[in-house]
This record gives sequence, C-alpha cells and structure tokens, in this order.
Amino acid sequence: MSTAPPPGVYVPAVLFFKDDELDIPSIKSHVLRLAQGGVTGILVQGSNGEAQHLSHLERVLAIQTTKETLTQNGFGHVIVMAGTGVPSTKETKLLNIQAKEAGADFVLVLTPGVWPPQMSKENIIKFHREVADASPLPVLIYNFPTVCAGIDLDSDTINTLAEHPNIVGTKLSCGSIGKLHRLTTSNPSSSFAVFAGQSQWALPGLFCGSAGVIAATVNLFPKLHARLYTEWRNGRVDEAMKIQEQLGHTDWAVTKIGGVTGLKRAVSEFFGYGSPDVRGPLSAAAPEKLTGKEGEQLRRMLKWEMAL
Repeated sequence: MSTAPPPGVYVPAVLFFKDDELDIPSIKSHVLRLAQGGVTGILVQGSNGEAQHLSHLERVLAIQTTKETLTQNGFGHVIVMAGTGVPSTKETKLLNIQAKEAGADFVLVLTPGVWPPQMSKENIIKFHREVADASPLPVLIYNFPTVCAGIDLDSDTINTLAEHPNIVGTKLSCGSIGKLHRLTTSNPSSSFAVFAGQSQWALPGLFCGSAGVIAATVNLFPKLHARLYTEWRNGRVDEAMKIQEQLGHTDWAVTKIGGVTGLKRAVSEFFGYGSPDVRGPLSAAAPEKLTGKEGEQLRRMLKWEMAL
C-alpha cells in the first residue's frame, strides 16, 4: 500500500520559455521563490505547466530542474509531483517511468478526453487501474472536466479507484465541495488525500476534510496560501477566513486575465523573471490584462504577500 502525499499547499507551477525553448534560469527562479514561500509541494506539468505542449525530453528536463533546484537550495523536503496523464495508456505508463527516473515523488494522472463517447465508467476505471498497476510512483487522479472534454468523474468512480493500493489521492478541479466531502468521509486521509483544485474553496475544503489545495494562484501568492493553511491548522479560523475571502476574489481575477497566460504575465511583471510567452495555440496575455479591477486586486494581494 502506497502512502498518500503529505497535506498542505501545492502549486501547479507555470513553465517559462525563451525563443520557444525551456527557460531554465527562469524556471529555477520560480521554483526557488515558491519553495521559499512555504509550499508543501510543486506540481510539474499540470495544466498550468503547459504539459500538453511539451516533448518527453522537455518533461524530463522540467522535473529534473525542479528537483535539483530544491535539493541544491535546502528544500529537498518539498514534494515533486509530475503530471503524466495523456490520451494513451501506454504513453502514460512510459511518462510515469520517466517521471520516477527524473526525480518525482508522485504522479498526477488526467483522464483521457480525446474520445468522450468511448470513455465509459468502465473504461475510465480500467485506464486508471492499468496505469496505477504499472506505475513506479504513487498515483493521484486528476479530475478536471474543462481540459477533458467535459468528462467529470463522480465520487462513486473515484471511491472505486481509491481502493487501488497505488492510487493515493485526487485533485478536484471540478469545483464540487460535495464530491470532496463524500470522498473525505469515505477514505482515510493516510491512504487517500483529497485536494481542492482552486484557491477559491481552499478553506471550505479544509473544513470538509481535504488534505489541502493544489491551485494555480499559488504561483503568485505562496506565502498567503501557506499562512491560510497554518492559521487553519492552529485553530485561528477567523484569520484563515480573512485570507480566504480575498483568495476568492483573486482566483476570479486570475480567471478573467486568462488563467495560465495571465499568470505568466503577472509573474513576469511582479517578480522580474520569466517571459509571458506561451506555446501555441495559446497566445500571450497582453499587458493590459493587468490593468483595471483585476490588476488592482492582484496588486493588493501582492502587497500583502510581500509583507509576510
């Protein structure tokens, strides 16, 4: 029986490019700032890491760079999780092996969404079980209907998968607090960790037994997320709620400025490293995205983050 990842704050780190190649110095700067901000773990090649736009060699290099940066700077305790789910069972198995060799501790596997009519409950369960059977690393199930052609795993399906000895958790980017609560009350947290997939329901998820959060907005404000988690763990719910109130508005602002494209623009402008460039078919967010009320909200949070 594999062990679930430790609870806390995880970040699906954005990845940086220069002349359409991996920008290693900027990736290292980002990983180091996130670790210094107090994250429990870093997810490499999640949706915000543009996993679908990377070759196998680039995936390996991104994981290696993340692991080496953490180890060389005294953050070897920070968990490295790798996103590996692709449309093919065979290729997903290979990516899991490569993730292990590159230094990852866990893998996060997305349900294939290329052929939605063929992805019956039985085929979904078969896919994840076969992948977990062959994986040299513990597996978490990634439920994100937006990038899976609308495929949304229900709690019965995830509970069935939780019975597998090498499936140790899930990231719920579906936004269902009810689903999260059903899962946390059906599985021991020591063997199956349930993570909220957005910052806007990080604290509600904790109240319902979640292991924490794996959320895009942590790319900008790791210290605030870590503080929320610490305040909640120490019973200072009112203080945690003050942060959560603002994270709700901030998550919406990040969505409105373009998600991953807006995040990269904000990181580049706020912290002075990395290009806002993304790989096609995405387009880089214009500087104007950080103006208006969304930009004002992000800058208010930046001031709070920098004061911690």
